[in-house]
Order: sequence, then structure tokens, then C-alpha cells
Amino acid sequence: MKKICINFILLLTIYSCSSLMSKDKPLMTSDAIIESHPEPLYSILTKYMDEKLLTSGFNGSVLIAKNDTVVYEKYFGKTDLRKKDSISAATSLQLASSGKMLTAVAALQLAENGKLNLEDSLGKFFSGFPYPGITVRMLLNHHSGLPNYLYFISDSVWDKSKRVTNENVLDLLYSVHPAAYFSPGVKFNYSNTNFVLLALIIEKVSGKKFPQYMKEQFFQPLGMEDTYVYTPGDSATATLSFYNNGQVWSNDQFDWTYGDKNIYSTPRDLFRWSRALFNGKIISPALMDSAFSPGQSGQHQKQALPLHSYGLGFRLLMPPGGKKVIYHFGRWHGFNAVFARLVDEKVTIIILGNRFNRNIYNVAWRSYNLFGNYFSEPGPDEDNTEQPRKSEKKKAKAVKKAGPLKKHKR
Repeated sequence: MKKICINFILLLTIYSCSSLMSKDKPLMTSDAIIESHPEPLYSILTKYMDEKLLTSGFNGSVLIAKNDTVVYEKYFGKTDLRKKDSISAATSLQLASSGKMLTAVAALQLAENGKLNLEDSLGKFFSGFPYPGITVRMLLNHHSGLPNYLYFISDSVWDKSKRVTNENVLDLLYSVHPAAYFSPGVKFNYSNTNFVLLALIIEKVSGKKFPQYMKEQFFQPLGMEDTYVYTPGDSATATLSFYNNGQVWSNDQFDWTYGDKNIYSTPRDLFRWSRALFNGKIISPALMDSAFSPGQSGQHQKQALPLHSYGLGFRLLMPPGGKKVIYHFGRWHGFNAVFARLVDEKVTIIILGNRFNRNIYNVAWRSYNLFGNYFSEPGPDEDNTEQPRKSEKKKAKAVKKAGPLKKHKR
């Protein structure tokens, strides 16, 4: 009993000290070991996941927590479907667009520390930026009007045998100069270009490459040992993704850009980040409230509020009844990702998969009702970024060949 008390006091001391650290420095948060906490809820979640997810070809990992305690955790399938290896708690899978949350929080922390301002024009960071009037805030809430690089970098302007980098995306905005979709700040339009540029801004402000900055400022201090931003050197070790039929989903020219995607993590690591965020260890509650508030247009996927909207790097769901879900889904190649925070119940839902399975979005969506009265409709497959809408295809065709890519002084 004495030993247990000493250990508890030691953990309490570590927690208290870490909470006093300045957000301007690495967080240095010593994290207690995550342990499952079986209770009646575990049985309910086990039955639900067994019936709705694990029988639908799911290959990946699931973690659900309530009040900062893990109540359900499951690792299912293989890291490589062609081999006998098994997915474990240490298997890093790509967060796809769910990683935008981490990029956003990194930018917000820099803003809170006075290193940048959300109302800064992009011209402050990129000299002569050819789309005036766009601010950092507009990148975060997808109100910039910038076209999605996944669509405007067509075969006519890029050699598909070469990988596209963040710098290449920026250079093509100068040289190809695809038309903006609308004037800055007019409305919401989800564009990966926004977060590619945010990563570049973080690099300019911090003086470090985005992968290194995220590692030093967040991953190492929070004990996220299995989390990293993918770089070319990780090609031999990064987990592969697969089509639903089990075939390998090969990488393409867009697999080197980061900020919009390409953060690999585990449910446990993402939960560590979530706990730090929602316990006020990364940014202040006031800035969090701003991040979790709808963008100025309040319009998302042609659906009116109060159901769907987008804050600063976070999707928002506000169903009738006053409840609120802070979340971000993701898809890239065969990777599917879900992160959701049920505000009222303090529930965190994390699902990561590397075998394409659209069902995980609906499973996550419907699971909200296990904790409270949310809704009856199934959720949308929201981050289908690899298949552009008809309007996107039409705009992409309007981009003409621009000749050799030129570097621009910035």
C-alpha cells in the first residue's frame, strides 16, 4: 500500500510540474502508462465493434476513451496483408487528413506565442504571393479560395515520375497560377493546398523543417514515440496501405507533401496528444474555443448550420439539442482515419485503418449514440480527397501547360 501511495504521489508531482511548463517551450509532459479500464461500457463497445466494424473487412486499430481513461482498445489484422505480421499498439498508420488537426494546433500555438498572427497575409511569408488578401486564418478554416493542388497539378504540368514537395506546390502557384475558386474569405472550400502552405509557414517561423519541428515540439515531449511526419527516408519502414481487395496501394507523386496529410501515428499516441490538447497543455482554452467555432461563412458541404461546419483545422458537428462533436476524418490511398471528441461526454474515439474501408466513418458516426442522444442519420465519407468533384475536374482541365518549373525568390 505504501509503494502504491509513493507511486501515486510521484505521478501527481510529475503531472503538476509539467502543467507549469511554458507553451513556448517543448511540452515535456511525462505521460502515465495508458491502461484499459474494463467496465460495462467495455462490453457494449465490444459488441458494437464486433458487429459493425470487425466483420466488415476492417484492418487496423481502435481506441475509445472516456474521461481520459481508455475503455476500449483493439488491434485487428496485419501490418502487411501479404505477410503474417500483426498490427499492434506500436503500429504507426497514416492519419491522412486527420493529421490536419496537428498541423493546425502547431500553427495556433505559434500564434499564441506571438511568433505569427492569424490575420497575417501570406505575402508576409512568401514574397509576391500571387493570391493577395489570404490570411493564415483563411488557410486554417479553408476560406482561402486556393485551388486544391491534388487537382491542378495535372499531367500537363508535372512529370508523374517525380515526387511533388511542399516547395513544388508553392512554386506552381507562382508559375502555373491556377485560378482561385473565389475571393478570399467568401466561403468554405476544403483544399489540401491550405495545409501544405501552413506547414511551410511553420517552417519559416520556427526555422526548422516541419517534420523536425513537430517531433521536437510535440511528439517527443508528449511521449508519442511511434508518431512522425513522413519523409523520403521513411520509405523503407512506413506502413503500407491496401485496396479493399488486399492489393498494395502504391505510392504516387503526391506522397511527399505534408501538413495536409503524411503524419503517421497510433491510437495511443494520438490519445496522448488529445489529452494534452483538451486539458489545456498546448494552447489556451480561449484559443481552443476559437478553433472549435464555425468559420465565418458557416457553410460546410452545402449543409446549413447547426449540423456541419469547420473551425480552425477541426471539423465541427452540432446536432439539435446543443451537443457538439469536434472531429476530423481522413482518407489517403488505403488509409482511413477517424478522430472524434464528444464534448459533453468527454469521449475520444480513434479509428485507424490501412485497408480501404469506408465503413469506419459510419461506424464512428453511429457510435456517438452509445454515449448520448445525437442523431439517426449515417455520416458522410467526408475526406474523399483522391476523387475530385466534377467542379474540381472542370477547373483542373482549365490549367494549361506552363513549361519548366521555375523557382521564385520569396
